[in-house]
Amino acid sequence: MAGETTNQTESAQSDAGHPAEGEALHTGTEVAGGVEHHGAFPPFDSMTFGSQLVWLAITFGALYLLMSRLALPRIGEILEVRRDRIEGDLAEADRLREKTDLAIKAYESELAEARAKANGIAEDTRQGIKAENTKARTAAETELAKKVAEAEARIAETKNAALANVDEIAAQTTVAIVSAIAGKVTVKDARDAVAQVIKG
Repeated sequence: MAGETTNQTESAQSDAGHPAEGEALHTGTEVAGGVEHHGAFPPFDSMTFGSQLVWLAITFGALYLLMSRLALPRIGEILEVRRDRIEGDLAEADRLREKTDLAIKAYESELAEARAKANGIAEDTRQGIKAENTKARTAAETELAKKVAEAEARIAETKNAALANVDEIAAQTTVAIVSAIAGKVTVKDARDAVAQVIKG
């Protein structure tokens, strides 16, 4: 009798210490180390909202101090350096642009001056060639006029010589004809007769 009571007590204790799976799933609780835990997700557990807000404030404050003391000044320095570099690059670009504009203006001025000089040289060359041509033409015309005058003088001399010979030939022919017809005639009389005929 006493043995049966002892066996029932041990079985009851064993049943109480090891509940069935269906009972654990049904109640939704778990016993670990003597502490009972509910099945809700911890961040959504209303029992931990206060501590969560406290840790959130502490973490936010620490992050704010870290950002304001370390990260933000470093970022500000980087932005300042980049702004200075950009401003320097823009200033250098403006300087180079102005230098380029001045170089272009100087090039255009030198080009215009070179064109003017080239036009002047070409005009001087044309004038020189024209003057040389005029001089050469004048010399050629003078030489030609001189040769024409000499030729005309030779022609006149030849003409005069020919006319003189014509008078002599006409006089001799007249002497011969008159002597054959009328008798002897002197050369002087024949020349006088020819001269009168020529004079008309």
